[in-house]
Amino acid sequence: MTAVELPPVAPEVTATLVEDLSPRLRKRLDAAVTKLGARPTHRDGDTVTVAVDDETELRLHAPGGVVATADAITCGCLLAPACVHRAAAACAAPMADPVAEPADRPTPEAPEPDSEPTPTSDSDSVPAPSPLPSPEVATPAQRAAADALWSAGAAVLEAGVDGAGAVTQAALLRAAHTARLRQLPRAAGAALSVVTLLRAARAGDPSYRTAELVTALAELLGTAHRVGAASGAELAAVRGRARRPYSPDGALRLYGLFTEPVVTDSGHGGARTWVAGTDGRLCTVGDVAPGGVGRALGVADRAVRLGDSALTHRELGRAGLAVSGATVSPDGRLGAGKGVKAVTARGAAWTEPPLAALWATPPSEQAARALRSTSRYADPDGGGSDLLFLDVELLGAVRESGGTCLLALCEGGIPVRLTVADDDPALAHRDNLMLLAAAPGTRLRIIGRLVPALHPRLALLACSHPTGEGTIDLGLDRLRRADLPDPAAPVHLASPQPGESDAYSPLYLLERRVEQAVPAGRAALGMLGDVTAETRRISRAGLHTAAGLLTALCASAARRDRDHFGRLLPADTDGFALYWLTAARYTAAVAESLCAASWEDPRPAG
Repeated sequence: MTAVELPPVAPEVTATLVEDLSPRLRKRLDAAVTKLGARPTHRDGDTVTVAVDDETELRLHAPGGVVATADAITCGCLLAPACVHRAAAACAAPMADPVAEPADRPTPEAPEPDSEPTPTSDSDSVPAPSPLPSPEVATPAQRAAADALWSAGAAVLEAGVDGAGAVTQAALLRAAHTARLRQLPRAAGAALSVVTLLRAARAGDPSYRTAELVTALAELLGTAHRVGAASGAELAAVRGRARRPYSPDGALRLYGLFTEPVVTDSGHGGARTWVAGTDGRLCTVGDVAPGGVGRALGVADRAVRLGDSALTHRELGRAGLAVSGATVSPDGRLGAGKGVKAVTARGAAWTEPPLAALWATPPSEQAARALRSTSRYADPDGGGSDLLFLDVELLGAVRESGGTCLLALCEGGIPVRLTVADDDPALAHRDNLMLLAAAPGTRLRIIGRLVPALHPRLALLACSHPTGEGTIDLGLDRLRRADLPDPAAPVHLASPQPGESDAYSPLYLLERRVEQAVPAGRAALGMLGDVTAETRRISRAGLHTAAGLLTALCASAARRDRDHFGRLLPADTDGFALYWLTAARYTAAVAESLCAASWEDPRPAG
């Protein structure tokens, strides 16, 4: 049989099937998941069949493309339905997106007063002042759901990636499902992200990054921890809201900025075109699907999926659109529904309104805005963009430990390192950057994506043409030597500017311990022993809080108390999780603060 992908399974279905297993079968579950993933499969309509062995088949029925109930997974073995195969299939299958909750739920009514108000006579008719409404707080059910999420997240941190198998993941899925039912979509979403990343890590997915799991786990623990203490507006932010992909935005007049190729580690490819409204708000029109870099290069010359427009992505990046019935997602993506109408309109040069205003904001303010957008723990509904719009003077290439970047000076004499957005040789990024390095002294108007670092750093996406005519999409268009002011000039190696160097902070000593705990678990930190040398290095840099956190984190990991008979007591997983969460959020906040400070104008005030 030809192998086909298993259909997505609802998170609560996976949790139910794992919970129904006996303790003995739970111990065999991870091995069963691995074995089942190697078995042949085939599809017949809405049903995918897995050959468990030569005589036994397992079926996943997915009407509508999703396995929505536990009964939809059936097995023909003798132990069914209490067998391990059903749960293994659910764990091996992709996780389905949870069913969306209503976008606007009624506000919970205030509780009834303990007693009826005392009647008053006509002569006593002056109304008493109304008491101020109390800030809304989490319900007992929400606090219980948050506690379950905390416990499930702490269990992942205790076990590490290697120990967080299907049973641990099922506990997270159950807690996420309960949290969603209790209107805690932000925490529920974080839990599902943790499960997705755990599966990727354990499967050896090349797109997996430990830093992403650190962020997801800290978001889960931090959100769950805050539910019980938050109130009012803070509680609303902690609860989050069910994702509303697109909301109506009426009529829009849009001006193209540039187009970038999109290539992901998961094998997807496509293009994203950035446009701006008359008020400077940024939006995108994208087309990304499985296909890799080949698809990315092809899609750039295909018509955008927006109304009746015949513009290609590259053309839209330099033209304009008049859109009626527009819909926009919280992150600025333009919807392409049936009610959207779009016609081609005149574009604007980067030096003309309304686009010119994007370059008028000081670099430090742009960097602060981009940091709010890219923050590891930003409000999911915060929106915003990670792009910066700068006028720069090129200085030449600078060698770094990871390769070569382009050094430039922007407003205020701030040295900025410009890097390639994607090193794939099929794209034009690297070749264009090296050509620009051969043109020191050239002044350009550029667009780049903020790369959080201890020095100003951008991934270069687009720039004005060196001749001053038009613009260049640096991932798609290819510069020629004839486009440069001095076509025969070699790549110029620039010297770092005064005060500009490979920035260094011993904060990484704490960051690496935070990351180390995720793949290896609490026990790995507990075996480190004395970390005095590391804390001294951190303290010498003035980061005394970081030094204290490293000491407390490692001490918590190693602490195992004993009872009166000398027997080891269970580890304090909650205590360790709290220290780890504090360290994770602290390092992220300090790193972002140092990044923002690097963009400040180095010239003395006044």
